[in-house]
Amino acid sequence: MIWHLILGGLAGFLAGKVMRGEGYGIIVDILLGLAGGWLGGWLGSLLHIPTFSYFITAFLGAILLVWLVRLIRD
Repeated sequence: MIWHLILGGLAGFLAGKVMRGEGYGIIVDILLGLAGGWLGGWLGSLLHIPTFSYFITAFLGAILLVWLVRLIRD
């Protein structure tokens, strides 16, 4: 559980930097990374794409979530 928090937080932080340049703050970035891990795993299972690593899945899912949040907020 702690490992998922660390990886999800890092994935969310990096996704915030990639998508926006500044992110939304450490707490929101961690939440987006954790939710991104869940979303990426769910989408991967729907598309029958094997999950190679939680970090990659969390990062790609967090990018998707940051993009969606950005569309809503801006």
